[in-house]
Amino acid sequence: MAGNASTSQSAEIDRILDAAPLGSYQIKVAILCGLVAMLDGFDTQSIAFVAPVLGKAWGIAPASFGLVFSAGLLGIMVGQLIGGPMADRWGRRPVILLSTAIFAVLTLATALTDTIASLLLLRFLTGMGLGAATPNLITLTCEVAPPRSRGTMITAMFAGFPMGAAVGGLISSRIIPAFGWESVFVLGGIAPLLLLPVLMRFLPESPHFLFRTQRNPSALAAMLKRIAGSVEMPVPTAAPAGPAASPNIASLLRPGLARTTLALWFAYFNSLLMVYFLMSWLPTVARASGMALDTAIISAVFLNLGGALGGIVLGYVADRFGGFRVLAAGYAIAGVCIALIGQFAQDEVLLIALAFGAGLFTIGGQTAMNAATAAISPADFRATGLGSALAIGRIGSIAGPSIGGILLALQLDISVIFLAAAIPAVLTAGIALWLGSNRASN
Repeated sequence: MAGNASTSQSAEIDRILDAAPLGSYQIKVAILCGLVAMLDGFDTQSIAFVAPVLGKAWGIAPASFGLVFSAGLLGIMVGQLIGGPMADRWGRRPVILLSTAIFAVLTLATALTDTIASLLLLRFLTGMGLGAATPNLITLTCEVAPPRSRGTMITAMFAGFPMGAAVGGLISSRIIPAFGWESVFVLGGIAPLLLLPVLMRFLPESPHFLFRTQRNPSALAAMLKRIAGSVEMPVPTAAPAGPAASPNIASLLRPGLARTTLALWFAYFNSLLMVYFLMSWLPTVARASGMALDTAIISAVFLNLGGALGGIVLGYVADRFGGFRVLAAGYAIAGVCIALIGQFAQDEVLLIALAFGAGLFTIGGQTAMNAATAAISPADFRATGLGSALAIGRIGSIAGPSIGGILLALQLDISVIFLAAAIPAVLTAGIALWLGSNRASN
């Protein structure tokens, strides 16, 4: 994506960010956003942790939980469609604070549910809060990071998402037997409520947003001077030339942007389909293959640990060799790992190793794709661009668990199911290769 107006508006800020050293101020912002992403990841994955136990307690077949998984992901999609444009109009900070409060309260309420209907509703509403936070965590980190290291910073920050799911899995495997499935949602609600006052005190607004809107020039000047440190440079205070663009989906489909936007949307659809297929069904499939509950959950833990490490590694490599070309290779390897999971689902060691590899290049690849998308999106509707891509991807993430439920209900062999799940990885690798070549030729 590119935009002349937004490029000129963001160039002044980017010049300061790139000339200044990467300092504690930017790292603090990335850590705060990473903590929210961590809680987001735990909450998103929590329903998969409790599904085997809750299904048994309520007498619900495993395949029926596909609808519950999809309800939460549908809520995330709606939240991302709403949260991106809201942040481009009113700021990244207030949307992050509001969405964190929403998913905290509704996660706590989930611990009190006792019917499938109320569980569906609460997972949908909680998903809206989770979804509104995601594009703004990425955007805020992107907009305080030096352009030279944005991929590394964004992927390191968003490694909190799979790390939250992994740590949550370890904790859940211990507290579910001791305190019941409700304890997972109690923990998932209390933790963000405790973090909220810290965010209110220390989380800043984006310098790009402050510069574009000129709502608080003194705050912008103070922020940029802190970022610049001892580096002497003029701080821009004049209002950017030209009218501000209206952040909406249509702006992403104008001439010059449409092909890239549509390619990104298709890549996000495929990527999130396989990510959430794996996150939702890996514990259940492992359990059905004869593994103990804690071992089945551990396979999901290693999936998410691989994702946390993969995002950081791929982001670092992408800053040096080009984001989409690195992604093309990563998704090709992911397809191999996913296909092999179906062949070795009954071998504990191999399953865990393959789950780690699949997470490295699918969840990690998705994180690196977020960074690559943020880097090429125009600053005046960066959150809208990210939010729309993630929202389109959510259609894939909704389809993934649902398709998994259908395939399980058809009693297909596990090897066939995971071979089918590898197809989106191959498609995403091809799209990433095209995007990399298209960017290089422009």
